[in-house]
Amino acid sequence: MISEYQVADLVPHSGRMSLLTSITGHGEDWLSAQVVITKDSMFADSKGVPAWVGLEYLAQAIGAFAGLQERLNGESPKLGFLLGTRKYTCSADYFLLGDQLELKVIRNMQADNGLSAFECHLQANSYTATASLNVFQPEDAEQFLRGGK
Repeated sequence: MISEYQVADLVPHSGRMSLLTSITGHGEDWLSAQVVITKDSMFADSKGVPAWVGLEYLAQAIGAFAGLQERLNGESPKLGFLLGTRKYTCSADYFLLGDQLELKVIRNMQADNGLSAFECHLQANSYTATASLNVFQPEDAEQFLRGGK
């Protein structure tokens, strides 16, 4: 399924911190997105973008998935938090200028308290990255940040 949604419709990040280029598809428990690496990409240096930034690309794809769920329920996207990752592996040290990264995030688990786990994949040219990410999306992010329950 091709997505009718733009990144800004689904992810609460703005300006240069909005790292996804486009939403390319979605389903009941997954979302695919794309990131094009340019000289103006956040975190880019003369070699490209360090591969560790792939974690943030995948986290923002999860944010887009959560934003899509909110939109489908007639609500606005909410702030979420990356709690941690297990086994982030990438076969490259850098994503090179001009690379087109294909991302896919698949929800494996979602609890009633806002905790979720995702299987994540990133692919471009001759390299790949994978990770398992745990995220948390509270009902009220502002209250959560203030230390409330």
